[in-house]
Amino acid sequence: MPHTRLASFAFTTALLSGATTAHAADPLQGRVDEIIPPLMQEQGIAGMAVAVYANGQAHYFTYGVASKDDHTAVTADTLFEIGSLSKTYTATLAALASAEGKLDLEAPAKRYQPALAGTPLGEASVLELGVYSADCLPLQFPDAVQTAEQTLNFFRTWKPRAERGTQRCYSNPSLGLFGDLAARAQHRPFAELMAQRLLPQMGLKHTYLQVPASAQGLYAQGYDAQNRPVRVSPGPYADEAYGIKTSATDLLRYVRLHMQPAELSPALRNATAITQAGYFQVGAMTQGLGWERYPYPAALVTLVDGNSPRLIQEPQATQRLTPALPALPKAWYNKTGSTSGFGVYAAFIPSENRAIVLLANRNYPNEARVRAAYQILSSLDH
Repeated sequence: MPHTRLASFAFTTALLSGATTAHAADPLQGRVDEIIPPLMQEQGIAGMAVAVYANGQAHYFTYGVASKDDHTAVTADTLFEIGSLSKTYTATLAALASAEGKLDLEAPAKRYQPALAGTPLGEASVLELGVYSADCLPLQFPDAVQTAEQTLNFFRTWKPRAERGTQRCYSNPSLGLFGDLAARAQHRPFAELMAQRLLPQMGLKHTYLQVPASAQGLYAQGYDAQNRPVRVSPGPYADEAYGIKTSATDLLRYVRLHMQPAELSPALRNATAITQAGYFQVGAMTQGLGWERYPYPAALVTLVDGNSPRLIQEPQATQRLTPALPALPKAWYNKTGSTSGFGVYAAFIPSENRAIVLLANRNYPNEARVRAAYQILSSLDH
């Protein structure tokens, strides 16, 4: 990605919002100020929102503009596309169905989608699809696959590239089918379950699959690698794999509730634990449902490598953990997410009661996101 310099960067960096519990003399704000504006300049990012949970408080830091056309300032309520971080929401929805006895994660896919009976993929378990370890599905659907009929035909004719459970192949089709099966098990459309069940139960009032007209004014404009305005396009399983739009306020609440689920219903508390359990080992990373985890303290080089392009673009040898490892308080949980015009990162450490989310209206390298988050959270140790 080119390191485009923003012509209006003096204006951009001046737009640090007052929507924060921190003050100018707060060392945390000073640290965030040291890290984020230079990152934005280096990566050509028009606007960012950063939220940190530490010492029992939420802190919000906002920079730059949501739109370069009208210079709307980013606030803690600005809506960003979060790309594949949406996979953790899908995983939580499925885990809630599991906790309520409505979905068997070990059941074969054909149980919930009978059209897959008699196919290799129909024998894969719901769980294997949710952790990208079923028959090494591709990262994206082919361009020719657009309709529901074409999507189903793609799955029915898919020829496995690896023995199930031996290769982790990060895949939107795999995670998308996982979410679809969770919805079919409950006999309701996925989007309806997300909007009417999961999001309200977590108190997420400004999180959407489809941004309503009443919230369009808060929806940031994304910018691609050539600085062209762009927003996410619909596609097969877009809702399940990369469809969430949310604010720094709502995203930090969502991450905090995964870290501190006591205020949730018993079933939803159980669901968060299901997403954070360890099901497969992939090098230094333990694959949960949606979330990826590392022993804490985690070295920066380990986190950078675990979020590197090779883990997204290349098959990785994986080993099933039987029984699954329980959720661990002393761990670094994280997930990146991108669309053509947005880049986000979320991480939390239950044992430290610390969490961070970074939202930007440009897709920039994961390494830069991880480094910034690590530097900010590490500063809390001093």
